[in-house]
Amino acid sequence: MSILFSQGRIGNMTLKNRFVRSATWENMATEDGHMTDKLYAIYEELAQGEVGLIVTGYANIVEEEKPNAGMMGMYNDSFIDEYKKLTELVHTNDSKIVMQLAYGGTKTTYNVGERIIFSPSDVPEMGTKTQGKAMTKDEIDYIVEAFAQASRRAQESGFDGVEIHAAHTYLINQFLSPYYNRREDQYGGSLENRMRFLVEIYTAIRKLVGDDFPILVKLTATEFFEGGLTFDETRIICKQLEAIGVDAIIISGNIHGKANDMIGQQFDGYTLQEEGYFHQYGDVISQDVSVPVITVGGLSDVDAIEAIAENTNIQYFALSRPLLAEPHLIKRWQSGDKVEVDCERCSKCRTRRGNFCVVYKKRKKVA
Repeated sequence: MSILFSQGRIGNMTLKNRFVRSATWENMATEDGHMTDKLYAIYEELAQGEVGLIVTGYANIVEEEKPNAGMMGMYNDSFIDEYKKLTELVHTNDSKIVMQLAYGGTKTTYNVGERIIFSPSDVPEMGTKTQGKAMTKDEIDYIVEAFAQASRRAQESGFDGVEIHAAHTYLINQFLSPYYNRREDQYGGSLENRMRFLVEIYTAIRKLVGDDFPILVKLTATEFFEGGLTFDETRIICKQLEAIGVDAIIISGNIHGKANDMIGQQFDGYTLQEEGYFHQYGDVISQDVSVPVITVGGLSDVDAIEAIAENTNIQYFALSRPLLAEPHLIKRWQSGDKVEVDCERCSKCRTRRGNFCVVYKKRKKVA
């Protein structure tokens, strides 16, 4: 049997295969972040399609901070009952589900000017040009506690774990980055100091959810620009995360919309690959740490994924756009059907009406 369809474990969570639906902002929640029939249908279909682990779209942890419209919320206890329905739907179909939690920060153009947006320092985000407010110690403590409380709610809702979004220039990533983090207190300067925010978030979550609840962390392999977080620093971060008890690490990038132009280029000594953009970085991390490493980005050929699984220590493979085109793709692969995936990586799936494949998988007419 293919290793891709063998069981695996993340912490005390047993997964039926090695495929993960990577966190995907669907833009289909209500204005205040509550579930809709469309969202329930999406997750049920993914579970029916034999995805081993589903990671939700990012959920905001405080009500006043929302980097995108239509995103899921986890900022108070009113969400618990409706997420119980979601987790039960997924579990009924023998899949597992983890909630991704995030504070977006300045990686946003949504409602800018109408709210205070936290950042480590007074440095605007490169792409959005959005300016944030350098956080005080009290504000840092407030966000740390918000991550912990959101994780407690996820546990009470029946989620199998949480994923801390520390990648893609969101707030935690900015604290890790020497470009965005120019602080001169205990949260800035050395890598140890820049890691402190993430470590405090993890520690606060672990204290509330206990030792048996899986906590995953998503990181950017390298920031791909001079003066940003380097891959050597990311390797150190991963070793520290393993030491404090993180259950799995997702190695990603921050090259949305630029991947086609960057494939084949080298950064920090490693090459971006057409199939699995960041898997060379993930392979190195998987040799540095014993906790499972998940690679994400540009995965759509099952034979290529199998080759990565056989030739590296990477244990899990996360994909999103192919599952927007074919929610039952994993089930098809498992049956032995290896016909080319419908997804063309055109990224037209981000629409004003929600994120769905506009080419192959038309959005269901669900109220």
